[in-house]
Amino acid sequence: MNIIIGLVITTGCIIGSFMAMGGKVGALFQPFELVIIGGAGIGGFVMANSMKVIKDSLKSIGEAFKYAVPKEREYLDVLSVLYSLMRDLRTKSRNEIEAHIDNPAESPIFQAAPTLLKNKSLVNFICDYVRLIIIGNARSHEIEALMDEELNTILSDRLKPYHALTTMGDSFPAIGIVAAVLGVIKAMAAINEPPEVLGHLIGAALVGTFLGILLSYSVCAPITAQIKTVRTKQHRLYVIVKQTLLAYMNGSVPQVALEYGRKTISESDRPTIDAVEQEMISGGSVDKAA
Repeated sequence: MNIIIGLVITTGCIIGSFMAMGGKVGALFQPFELVIIGGAGIGGFVMANSMKVIKDSLKSIGEAFKYAVPKEREYLDVLSVLYSLMRDLRTKSRNEIEAHIDNPAESPIFQAAPTLLKNKSLVNFICDYVRLIIIGNARSHEIEALMDEELNTILSDRLKPYHALTTMGDSFPAIGIVAAVLGVIKAMAAINEPPEVLGHLIGAALVGTFLGILLSYSVCAPITAQIKTVRTKQHRLYVIVKQTLLAYMNGSVPQVALEYGRKTISESDRPTIDAVEQEMISGGSVDKAA
């Protein structure tokens, strides 16, 4: 929603000020200049990226417009599942734990956390490291090093759309100059025309430069910044898992280990300790829509 509001403000101020200065809005309507800039930018984007990154980029734009960052319910679901698994690790056999992590979709622990169950990558991350814990041979510092390496890889993959779209946005000013040059070439071909005709053609050419800069700094840059914010906050869920499980491996009881994970959440998004305690007491049976 913020992106839409920002685009409306930007467009309104630019066009409104142009009209207030006596400019004619029709002079800014140069669809073929936009086709040149957009087509060249998108073409370069397609050439530079794999189909997986292209699809993920489209998905990331949708997430940015919806500001699809984790909500309190998602944080509580992750903490609830971690608590249940750590509690069972202390009291139940290896076979019973493996039943949960081998088939999380059928596990009552994971079924009680529907927002987590939808995130298959995060579920696999949790299950993989719980499996390493129950094997019993890995030391906590070895697990931490492995987690750090995987987290860096996951974040790098998640930010590929950000880097790809940023590169495309950075190219728009230069492509705008290309569009302007093409417009000037067109104007020079009509050098014998009256001044009013030449003026119109040169003005149309300059719109290319205007559109290139506008698309880069007032459209692409804010959207890519939002993509980075959203994807980084989504990645925070993995960090919670890492800190919680490491605290457990280093000897903390489940209740204390959860605090290690909860404290990694941004203060503005962090569930209260009372909410987490209520989640532990209820065993995840509280109203998931709360």
